[in-house]
Amino acid sequence: MKVLVATDKPFAAVAVNGIRQVVEAAGFELALLEKYTEKAQLLDAVKDANAIIIRSDIIDAEVVEAAKNLKIVVRAGAGYDNIDLAACTAKGIVAMNTPGQNANAVAELALGMMVFMARNQYNGTSGTELMGKKLGIHAYGNVGRNIARVAKGFGMEVCAFDAYVKPEVMQAEGVTPVASVEELYSSCQYLSINIPATPETKKSINHALLTKMPKGAMLVNTARKEVINEEELVKVMEERPDFKYVSDIAPDNKAELLEKFEGRVFFTPKKMGAQTAEANINAGIAAAKQIVGFLKDGVDRFRVN
Repeated sequence: MKVLVATDKPFAAVAVNGIRQVVEAAGFELALLEKYTEKAQLLDAVKDANAIIIRSDIIDAEVVEAAKNLKIVVRAGAGYDNIDLAACTAKGIVAMNTPGQNANAVAELALGMMVFMARNQYNGTSGTELMGKKLGIHAYGNVGRNIARVAKGFGMEVCAFDAYVKPEVMQAEGVTPVASVEELYSSCQYLSINIPATPETKKSINHALLTKMPKGAMLVNTARKEVINEEELVKVMEERPDFKYVSDIAPDNKAELLEKFEGRVFFTPKKMGAQTAEANINAGIAAAKQIVGFLKDGVDRFRVN
């Protein structure tokens, strides 16, 4: 069995070594395609691969068609919208992600950006503190749980909405469950978005929702840019001089937002939620273990298609 690691943005060397140990201990062959510059290189590399580990690399229908022997593709990370799930399913290919491996890294980034904005981007002026402020978590999955844990360390009051998590689970972890998205946004000054980009959620964070937020509102997005209605976000920020927006995914209208609302918006140079040495290693090795578990024993616990 041949396992291909196809990463335009490579894993750290220690992560690659860990992946190699897992793969070769199982008796499989490991192949690397790193820093490739053309899709043709990926199409050639997948031809004889039985399994693929990727990061933000695109596995579309063309790649699936070229990978005649492919049985499984694993995205080392939580999001998997870079995989054409329908194409994989049509060819009998299992697609997985590695949920939870990047969760602490994302949580620390989210709280770090909150502090950065609350302190006026460290511009020398007087800011505010997070202690005593109310934080709303939109989706209480692995990332949401970690954000709650870190936020409570800052002394924040934490609320959450997630239609798929029982209220008693949140309560047991010191988080106040709310009954609706509208209630979450209307009651929390700080709001962390952790929802996936789906047909139902795309552009769902809109004017009607954001204008419900209390005075001094701050929206923190470490999820996907597609869930934000960017045109309506501009309208909200025009109407609300107190409103701030921070994200590790630059929006399509980044230039407009930065020009109009200097000091009230901030975007990292690239998506950085999982950009830590620890998360890099954890996700890569988890992907390798999931591949071995599936190819040897048929374990598909984290299947997403």
